[in-house]
Amino acid sequence: MDLKQHIRSIPDFPKPGVMFRDISTLLRDADAWQVALGRLARAVAPGRPDLLAGVESRGFLLAAPLASKLGCGFVMLRKPGKLPGRTVSLTYELEYGSDSLHIQEDAIEPGQRVVVVDDLLATGGTLAAAIKLLQKVGADVVASAVLIELGFLNGRSKLGIPVTALVRYDEE
Repeated sequence: MDLKQHIRSIPDFPKPGVMFRDISTLLRDADAWQVALGRLARAVAPGRPDLLAGVESRGFLLAAPLASKLGCGFVMLRKPGKLPGRTVSLTYELEYGSDSLHIQEDAIEPGQRVVVVDDLLATGGTLAAAIKLLQKVGADVVASAVLIELGFLNGRSKLGIPVTALVRYDEE
């Protein structure tokens, strides 16, 4: 199955000049969704993760069911003020400003094998920050998995770990 056929392209969203890759059309197609999860599971399983870490918010849509399928745990990497209890944070730079990710202080035991999951790899800033945050709390980040990679932005080069992408766009 060509998963790219199940991803809708929306021009000029969220701003002019951006081609948004909308995964909602894939998520609502039961067959395409199952194929995507199956392919991600086959790609992630060899890393023998103890946990999958999903990046807010669309990364949760992939990581939680994938963790269930693989029989491992799931942890959330969230925006400020969204997690209860004590958290550890990392602030990172974006093209036009900064953002931060948080994880609960006790979410990961030192040395646990973690695969970080998100819907999209673009410039690599968010995934690189997620990896650094996970390492900061003691995780052994063994890989990353995404549904879509925008290859023309070369975000993969910022990560330093193996990356699996089910769909790749090499031009805007």
